[in-house]
Amino acid sequence: MVFRQNEKENMLELNQTAMQAGALQNDITRHLKFSLGKDPEHAGVYDWRMSLSLALRDRVVEPWFASTRKTYEGKHKRVYYLSMEFLIGRMIEDVTINLGIEGQIREALTSLGQDYEAVVADEPDAALGNGGLGRLAACFMDSLSTLEIPAYGYGIRYEHGLFEQHFKDSQQIETAERWLEQRHPWEFERPEVAYKVGFGGHVTEAVGQAVWTPDETVMATAYDTPTVGWKGKWANTLRLWDAKPVELFDLASFNRGDYVGANTPERLARTITRVLYPDDTTESGKELRLKQEYFFTSASIQDLVRRFLSEGHKIDALDAHVAIQLNDTHPAIAGPELVRILVDEHGVSIHQAIDLARDCLAYTNHTLLPEALEAWPEGLFARILPRHFQIIEAIQARHQKATGSDIRIIDNGSVKMGELAFIMAHKVNGVSALHSELVKETVFADLHKTYPNRILNQTNGITPRRWLYSCNPALRNLINDTIGTDWQQDLEKLQDLNAHLDDAGFKEAFRAAKTANKKHLAKWLKDRHDVTVDTSALFDVQIKRIHEYKRQHMNILETIALWNDIRDNPTGDWTPRVKLFGGKAAPGYVFAKSIIRLINDVARTINADPVTRDVLQVVYPENYNVSMAELLIPASDLSEQISTAGKEASGTGNMKLSLNGSPTIGTLDGANVEIREHVGPDNFFLFGLTAAEAQIKRAEPGYARRAIEASPRLERALGQIGAGIFSEGDQHRYADILQNLYEHDYFLVTCDFDDYFAKQREVDAVYQDVTRWTRMAAANTANMGWFSSDRTIRGYARDIWGAQSVS
Repeated sequence: MVFRQNEKENMLELNQTAMQAGALQNDITRHLKFSLGKDPEHAGVYDWRMSLSLALRDRVVEPWFASTRKTYEGKHKRVYYLSMEFLIGRMIEDVTINLGIEGQIREALTSLGQDYEAVVADEPDAALGNGGLGRLAACFMDSLSTLEIPAYGYGIRYEHGLFEQHFKDSQQIETAERWLEQRHPWEFERPEVAYKVGFGGHVTEAVGQAVWTPDETVMATAYDTPTVGWKGKWANTLRLWDAKPVELFDLASFNRGDYVGANTPERLARTITRVLYPDDTTESGKELRLKQEYFFTSASIQDLVRRFLSEGHKIDALDAHVAIQLNDTHPAIAGPELVRILVDEHGVSIHQAIDLARDCLAYTNHTLLPEALEAWPEGLFARILPRHFQIIEAIQARHQKATGSDIRIIDNGSVKMGELAFIMAHKVNGVSALHSELVKETVFADLHKTYPNRILNQTNGITPRRWLYSCNPALRNLINDTIGTDWQQDLEKLQDLNAHLDDAGFKEAFRAAKTANKKHLAKWLKDRHDVTVDTSALFDVQIKRIHEYKRQHMNILETIALWNDIRDNPTGDWTPRVKLFGGKAAPGYVFAKSIIRLINDVARTINADPVTRDVLQVVYPENYNVSMAELLIPASDLSEQISTAGKEASGTGNMKLSLNGSPTIGTLDGANVEIREHVGPDNFFLFGLTAAEAQIKRAEPGYARRAIEASPRLERALGQIGAGIFSEGDQHRYADILQNLYEHDYFLVTCDFDDYFAKQREVDAVYQDVTRWTRMAAANTANMGWFSSDRTIRGYARDIWGAQSVS
């Protein structure tokens, strides 16, 4: 009887799948004809991809509308997440997975004679971010929808994003991203949602009220992308702002023959939203970045206040219905902007407005580097935002009077956005347990003493839908077969895998899944970059933006030292290893770009060496992005998380790699500490100074040079770099790196190098023990459930926002 019942249920499910696939097939061909203007006989991959995207978007609209109606009807509190970055990646797979219709999509495309993988691969990554900050924001949007918490994400619709990375003569070359050359099918343009955003001008007083008259104004217009959660039960909105001129075209100038001048308003407006993080090493670059940040923040604050008032609330109830989260200091101007609107447009007193704004605002700190906390030249700030400068003076005076503190926002000729964000937030959170404690002790030590209950921790998380279920189907299917499917919405159920870690059949299947992923990556490297790699080798992966504190240069120095050891003993029992790098350097960050060039120069030399190339290879694919991460992470054997202790706020790449069965080699930094606690010390390769030891080491005179002289391997590697071994005889190419490491080395590469090298040889030995390594890898997957962004968002909702799930 049970067998027959299951058979009936399976037949019913197959029939439903077939019906859904048929409906999808009809919708795809309808969009192909009526939205793309093509027939199947003349359609290319682009046409099929656009038609599929529009058919999928159709299926998101209903839950999106229903979620919006439910929020309005219940007058539920909304979360507003302000972020300069939303690194959403490709959308087709994400939406398909969350709607639970992957099988139906594949069947529909197959029936239409199309290859699902080819159609997905045709979609460009949305160029809306750079690294962890933007990917975190995207994960949070996924979890907010999955948990059915009403929310808006607010950001900028960048025309060209950060940049497209290419390598020429080993150096990073930046070209404009081109993702919007094609139509972006997921968004809805909202021309009716537009706000004026002003810059410059002067402030006067009329009838006791400040009146700001900007001398430059642009329009912020909205583009909405619905973000659907797991199983399609709820969808929130990602609203991105595009800048347009108030006066689209100066016809009078055109008719006078001033054709360039006629387009000036449009050109000035478009500049604001062209590029993410314009180079701010020049005064014009600083001005553009400040305008960018104010532009999207002002539009977002105006929008949320309008929505709040449209529901019939009184302005003094704003904090009961609005929670605003600032993702880093980029939107820190939200505090003064909200105060400006409350005071200048709604007649609220300045003191009441400051308190009300603070009750709405919260700030996430992402850095322990003081130089990364934005500060604007006082003259520039007062010129671009004169009214806000006045308001910041009032905020500072109120803070000092209320606390007796001498901490200033405007100090030594600078407007300090970290202090502004902290003082105007009712809660300030770090993003890992260690980071939150170090925030109290370092960058905000004085403010913590003044406001001892303001800082709390919310350790970052990642969405398991994208970063396991979607990107790693081989492992997903093994987990489903082993413990069922409940883990997809409750990631901590992965703990049930612990009961299978010593099962030979499970370990063999786990190993097979990893091998399949490595072969998939190897094929992509061959097809895209003409690089051949040995899939039996250990895939050693470091993927993150290039920065001194992340220490990619320590990784490549260890590679050089290993290369030397292999050349000295070519018949030794070496563990084959492929070193995989991925990441971009900011265009103005000269030292980071030198690191990129060194990695590529070393790769060229080592990969051409007939003595070592069968056991050591270095691969650095250009233009790292979300889609590349979805290939590299499932294929990784070893996760490089080697930042200087006390400098990484959290990291999320470490979580993604560990979740996908990649043990970590790392320091006690950021979320590494908590990852090690969860997966177990025996499943983590720990090395390096602690944060406290690092502080002590920096106080020792000449520590860097002494460490080099005490390390023959490091001294030899640095000598080879200086001799031009990797730079075609150019002995000066890497003088900046050598001088830094010998004379300064703030990030302690020299002091951690020997311990790092020794730990890597331990990695080699364990990897050769296939059973032990597989158990370690599987133990990582089994014990990473706590690092779901669903858990993180529940923490924010409970401890910071006071927001509820509407379910």
